[in-house]
Amino acid sequence: MKTKVLLTLIAVLLLAFSVKAQKGIRIGYIDMEYILENVPEYNEASADLETKVQKWKVEIEAELKGVEEMRKELTNEKVLLTKELIEEREEDILFKEKEILEYQQKRFGPNGDLFIQKKRLVQPVQDQVFVAVQEVAKNKKYDFVFDKSADVVMLYSADRHDISDQILLRINRASKRKQINSKKEKKALERAEKRNVDQEKEVTDRERATSEKQAERAKLLEERKAVRDSIRSAKKKEFEARRAKLLETQKRKRDSIQGLKAQLQNKKETPSDEGDENENEKN
Repeated sequence: MKTKVLLTLIAVLLLAFSVKAQKGIRIGYIDMEYILENVPEYNEASADLETKVQKWKVEIEAELKGVEEMRKELTNEKVLLTKELIEEREEDILFKEKEILEYQQKRFGPNGDLFIQKKRLVQPVQDQVFVAVQEVAKNKKYDFVFDKSADVVMLYSADRHDISDQILLRINRASKRKQINSKKEKKALERAEKRNVDQEKEVTDRERATSEKQAERAKLLEERKAVRDSIRSAKKKEFEARRAKLLETQKRKRDSIQGLKAQLQNKKETPSDEGDENENEKN
């Protein structure tokens, strides 16, 4: 298959060179894998699919472990079982292994869930890439555009012919058009669409640098706030400790004063009682 594609490519190039020998020829290529890696929607969906794949693998491993346990139990109990029971247990194990194999095929086979869902995942991006390639090729007057990551083998490719970033830029702008909610956003996108890849990269780098500075400043402010909060908390605890100590001291003083008052009151009352008793004895 690759040989046929390569021969077709060579034939096309020879024809192009013969037709445009004097005018020159413009050839571009894209890297589909690179584009896919930089499309956020694809990455999110791909991460969700990977989560499913890991879940399927865990389920299969658990089932295989169960079969292994069944085999061990049969080996250990063989001497206690009749021939009929041994055959029945072996049939159960074979049936379980067949179920696991069918499940593996259902999930990971040539036409399994993984293949189908990957195809569904890639197809929308491939469609966007195809549309973007048509636009870029016509606007930039490319004669041919190839996919570097596909079956076509490229023995040499100069970086200046790589239009993957232009395709990615078109896809991202098309995605942003769908998310526009205001005139301000629309004007900002219109300004952005007038920039080429290098200009867009320069703007993106500036925005990233600004964002990083803002994040660094926010982190610094957060650290300063944490220090202030820590100092404030320490001062509050110290104040509360002093206040509690002062209240305790005041309480002890009040208790001491009340104790003295009680003693004085008792002394005053005691002589009066003795006088009344002596008066009673005289009578």
